[in-house]
Amino acid sequence: MSVLTDLIYGGSNAVAGLTEGAVKDAIAKYGPDHPVAFPDTAYYFPTIYAATGVKVKTLGDLPACVEVLKSLITGQEDLGQALNAGLATAVGAEIIEGLKWAAGGDPYAQDSGIGFVPDPVIRSLGVPLVTGDIPGVAVVLGKAEDPADVVKVVKDYQSKGLLTFLVGDVIEQCLEGGVKAGLEYRVVPLGHDVTSVIHVVTVAIRAALIFGNVQPGDLAGLLEYTKKRVPAFVNTFGPIDAVVVSAGAGAIALGFPVVVDIDLGSEQVPGALESVCDHSQTVAKSLELREIKIKVTELPIPVAFAAAFEGEIIRKADMHNECWSSKNPTAELVVMRELSEVEDHKITIIGPDLDQAKDLALVTFVEVAGKKMQVDFESVIERKFHAWFNYMEGVMHTGQRNQVRVRVSNAAFDAGLRIRDFAEVLYVMVKNEFDAVVDKCQVTIITDPAQAETFRDQMAMPRYTQRDDRLASMTDESVDRYYTCILCQSFAPAHCCVVTPERLGLCGAVSWLDAKATNELDPNGPCQPIFKEGCIDERTGRFESVDKMVKEATHGAVEKVTLYSILEDPMTSCGCFECICGIEPMSNGFIVVNREYKGMTPAGMTFGELASCTGGGVQTPGYMGHGRHFISSKKFIAAEGGIERIVWMPKELKDDVGERLNATAQALYGIENFTDYVADETITTDCEELLNWLTEKGHPVLAMEPLM
Repeated sequence: MSVLTDLIYGGSNAVAGLTEGAVKDAIAKYGPDHPVAFPDTAYYFPTIYAATGVKVKTLGDLPACVEVLKSLITGQEDLGQALNAGLATAVGAEIIEGLKWAAGGDPYAQDSGIGFVPDPVIRSLGVPLVTGDIPGVAVVLGKAEDPADVVKVVKDYQSKGLLTFLVGDVIEQCLEGGVKAGLEYRVVPLGHDVTSVIHVVTVAIRAALIFGNVQPGDLAGLLEYTKKRVPAFVNTFGPIDAVVVSAGAGAIALGFPVVVDIDLGSEQVPGALESVCDHSQTVAKSLELREIKIKVTELPIPVAFAAAFEGEIIRKADMHNECWSSKNPTAELVVMRELSEVEDHKITIIGPDLDQAKDLALVTFVEVAGKKMQVDFESVIERKFHAWFNYMEGVMHTGQRNQVRVRVSNAAFDAGLRIRDFAEVLYVMVKNEFDAVVDKCQVTIITDPAQAETFRDQMAMPRYTQRDDRLASMTDESVDRYYTCILCQSFAPAHCCVVTPERLGLCGAVSWLDAKATNELDPNGPCQPIFKEGCIDERTGRFESVDKMVKEATHGAVEKVTLYSILEDPMTSCGCFECICGIEPMSNGFIVVNREYKGMTPAGMTFGELASCTGGGVQTPGYMGHGRHFISSKKFIAAEGGIERIVWMPKELKDDVGERLNATAQALYGIENFTDYVADETITTDCEELLNWLTEKGHPVLAMEPLM
């Protein structure tokens, strides 16, 4: 037996023994009927569920799982068999970690790691993963001999936008070395026990279940998905023992190459397990093994620029400057000009800089010109300001248009960040991302309050009104084409969004104008036009051309789809939808629940449970994933009677969409303050109580035709 396989089997046998003992102890303490579950997931013990189909709900379900684990450890002198033993280690780690929740409470409350990653977080990562904002997933574990080595590696991943998970003493080494950690920075400490590495494994496994429609029990399909569609890899720092080697074998079985910083000599497995003792080469080798290509954007600014900083929060105590519409005029505007009217890379600053005043006005005015530029693309470019400003380390941006708030940290100011750097970011990013339509770009930033107010009132506000009137006039009937969006097919190969003026992409990030612009920027890309031809059913919104395009886009997985029905061939969902609409039979209506809501619904299922039967590119009559803004559309479940069918939604969601929803109800049905008829969790989550409440309120759904 080779040294490598000997280590793998030694580690997997050790974990198996620990797992079996831990299960017996837990059953002896709590009894076989004691419930056990990871928090906020619809996938039970995800590794076990995905690989075997077994739903672990109680401690009594675990002994059989231990036997399956032990059966994978054959001891045969074969690398494939040894990798199976690595999968056994993953199962054992999942059980050991899961038992930590048996006592109740949060077992990671006193740990610097977060432990289990909930389903909603995975769904929220879907869009940045498929768009490449998160180009890959790094798992960094162990303890570096020189802390500076691991700090440099993790900061490098962070600057490249990767999502990095930390396991072991590297957590403290990175934190002490100045690495900003947390999901908002895309550096996530998991825990110190080596078994906590399972929490990143279950992220990959649930991605297969959530986005890929891999069926529980299909181990071969699971492994194929993780190898091809989850761009993850592992870096170990410091000495490795048998358990770490065995855990690494499990990662390799999932398709995740492992790079160690010790010399393995002849025990290396090219492409799967390699030694890199020079830490300056660790990042390059890791990206190479997973074929992750990083698009580097060189910016002449004094702070780091990466998507990893998009979620950075700057508190008042750390703030040097703030530009806020509540204090001073703000506006963000992009305007198309003729080529002769724009001087490329011209930057104009009007007013004081960050070192001259604390509370500044902030007007950001970008003028663009190009032979293929269109007025409709102005707002598409404008919406990118939010992300681009947030990519700057030490900058926090919220809001849009004339309601903007920007904070600059003390650290960013001390590094030399000034107003001109904001302009440089806009120039470079506009030219990089919209090069197909923008030939010239000039930027003007106004920080003087009086001049900012004049610009806002005389230039920006009329332009916003003009756009709003244009968008309000755009209906599905007013255009000659819709667009596909298959960005998410890298994760959900059977899914295709159909984006219309009145139905944005279910992730909430792609409007009809966005899709139109994407098609102009990349004619062979993810958004293809669907010319409206062959109306089969106007009520449900079914077209021959839509069916044909969706069938082609999903490679035959979906043959027909309706745009306005939830009961008849509804549109598929990838898994990163913002909301789910689902039938509530007792009231003859529908509930709508958003991803952030963690509680129970009157349908008897949580968001996660509803999502588990909705995502992955499947059509589930009665359930549909969608974006928040679609709720107030006149086309929302129009075939079933429209928004009059909505009977319940979480309060946060109701408050968010209430104004628009009420306006639509008034326009369509003459109902004032429709949301007063819609229940939320503060009223009830019980279906019988809901029906009684709706009856008391006189909800219009009670007079509508039965759904079934």
